[in-house]
Amino acid sequence: MPIYMDRHDILDNVTAAQVAELHQQDLRIEHQFGCRGMTYWFDPQRSTAFCLIEAPDVAAVTAMHNHAHGQVPNRIIEVSPTLVEAFLGRIEDPQKTGADALYVIDEPAFRVFMLTALKPSSTAQRISEHTRRHLDQFNQTVHTIFLSSGGKLVRQNDHRLIISFTSVANAVHSAFEIQSQFEKNKTRRPGDDAALKIGLSAGEPVTDKPALFEDAIRLVERMCRIVKGEIILSSEVKELYDSEKPSGLPNGKKAHCLTPMDQQFLTSLMDFTESAWKNADFKVDDFEKPIGYSKSRFYRKMISLTGKSPNSFLKEYRLNEALSLLNKHTRNVSEVAFEAGFNSPSYFAKCFQQQYGRLPSDYLAELAH
Repeated sequence: MPIYMDRHDILDNVTAAQVAELHQQDLRIEHQFGCRGMTYWFDPQRSTAFCLIEAPDVAAVTAMHNHAHGQVPNRIIEVSPTLVEAFLGRIEDPQKTGADALYVIDEPAFRVFMLTALKPSSTAQRISEHTRRHLDQFNQTVHTIFLSSGGKLVRQNDHRLIISFTSVANAVHSAFEIQSQFEKNKTRRPGDDAALKIGLSAGEPVTDKPALFEDAIRLVERMCRIVKGEIILSSEVKELYDSEKPSGLPNGKKAHCLTPMDQQFLTSLMDFTESAWKNADFKVDDFEKPIGYSKSRFYRKMISLTGKSPNSFLKEYRLNEALSLLNKHTRNVSEVAFEAGFNSPSYFAKCFQQQYGRLPSDYLAELAH
């Protein structure tokens, strides 16, 4: 049967013991609806609770809650138990209690996410074995650092890692330690052709999006993709860190800390870019209306956030997407050029060579060997 996670927005004065009793009421009658309550998380600070339930469908989850106590969920999504365990550490109650025992769970589902991205400075070139070996070695260093700070590996794709933390201070300090170790490696091995980017965001598992922690994961990926700086903190991570550590970031440590306005701009920019980048008629002037900025204000915001002009940002975005298309080996250079929003294959080839140091045809030939 499918596994669902639901979200309950609860009253501020509800206690952990009361939520535990609601969970027990579900367990007593769950069989009537073909459901199995697996576990739940409760966050009094944010007035939310999240239940993990095996059920035939969404309607059964709602009906069970309604019949048991009337507290129907605000949102329900289908989830993978493997991902739930990776993100949250468990998929069953911490202690098996049975339907009549009250075991109070006072554990929030809120998590802080770190994305570390290691990549060669020249993206379109093959990574040398020398560099790849050192990247692999550094990945092991990253694992050691985040594990010692209570981090859990959620996802790994080559040299990109997403790590989940319960403590924002541990996440931020791990980011600075990872950056410090990377700089030491560069000093010891000055020939290594690699760059490091670290982003930190935070959020809850179920929002208005269809996937688990989708808002937080999407934000940290976008931050690492376009925001300038080696370490980037979302506005919520910075606010939470300051509440835990009023003295601020450690002495000598710097990070690009986004404001709520920065994040709103980033979200609007990327939402619109992702919907329009393939259109060859799409120009930077088209950003102004959906984002709500004047031309001059938009330009200033792009420079401060990304370090790039709007034209450079759009061209680099298209080139990066074109690189991904070429890596799939399903299209020739001309097809990729038009699909990536370039008006002509020759102009695409010129831009690609300027960005990556070789023609796209040469890159395809290199991939074939």
